[in-house]
Amino acid sequence: MKAPPHMAIQWFPGHMHLTRKAITERIGDIDAVIEVLDARLPGSSANPLLAELTGRKPRLKVLNKQDLADPERTALWLAWYQAQDGTSAVALDASGPAPVRQLIADCHRLAPHRGGMAKPMRVLICGVPNVGKSTLINRLSHKRQAKTGDEAGVTRQEQRITLADDFYLWDTPGMLWPRIIVPESGDHLAASGAIGRNAYDEELVALQLLRRLQRHYAPLLEARYRLGLPADALASLHDEELLQAIGRKRGAMQDGGQVNRQKTAEIVLTDFRSASLGRITLETPREFDAWRAAALARDAERQASKDARRKARSAGQGAYAPASARKPG
Repeated sequence: MKAPPHMAIQWFPGHMHLTRKAITERIGDIDAVIEVLDARLPGSSANPLLAELTGRKPRLKVLNKQDLADPERTALWLAWYQAQDGTSAVALDASGPAPVRQLIADCHRLAPHRGGMAKPMRVLICGVPNVGKSTLINRLSHKRQAKTGDEAGVTRQEQRITLADDFYLWDTPGMLWPRIIVPESGDHLAASGAIGRNAYDEELVALQLLRRLQRHYAPLLEARYRLGLPADALASLHDEELLQAIGRKRGAMQDGGQVNRQKTAEIVLTDFRSASLGRITLETPREFDAWRAAALARDAERQASKDARRKARSAGQGAYAPASARKPG
């Protein structure tokens, strides 16, 4: 069965350049970094640019929306992040009771030399768009200090929030990175709503999502759409046939009795984002490591090919340089 093609998804609006600059200027005064991740895609929602900008600062990985994620896979990701140097990890649901004490305690463990009015804790909180960071901040501060929404890019400017007399939190706008080299990450970020809708084809993203769900969560697909297929038959169905079947079942039809594929794709993506399909995690640490290694290898090959072509052009230009431009022998 041929898989649907991956899209080259890139989305880096102008305000993200400002976020990058703000983090660069702020990081010298920061004691720890909280990175809010989507527990349904903990590898793809981790910003590699953030790791570059924050250097070796202690970091807390918060797997947010854990109530929407597969609990067994969440445990794998927590162990994976906990094994990294200078890193702690916790899973939570930002819409639940405010986890103030837990996160403050975690930050103090990461930077035990900070605390008290003389040396207040200074923490930077970051995350890709639409990961639930603003909701978490509002829960932490018991106030509506950060704008929330279901569209990527709601927060647009940095702000300082006081969680305690000796604990300051700097909120930054959600930021992606300029070039997403792991195709699967682009698919998963788009499926989660972290990328603006104008940057991807919803039908292709929905097909990729269905492909993943067929492989790992076929019973959930059947429970949601009631297609009358056993799990193994549903899992072996071509993804486009599955999209068509879902469209017919949901009445997403157009003139001529044809399935409206765009509307069906929107139904599938909405069902995933709202957890109407159930608790799902799109990647495991092992899968993500393999995808990233393959992407880095492809990127290195492309760069080597580009360098070779540039070198060949330079050599050719040198060979045909006019006699007056050549160095005397």
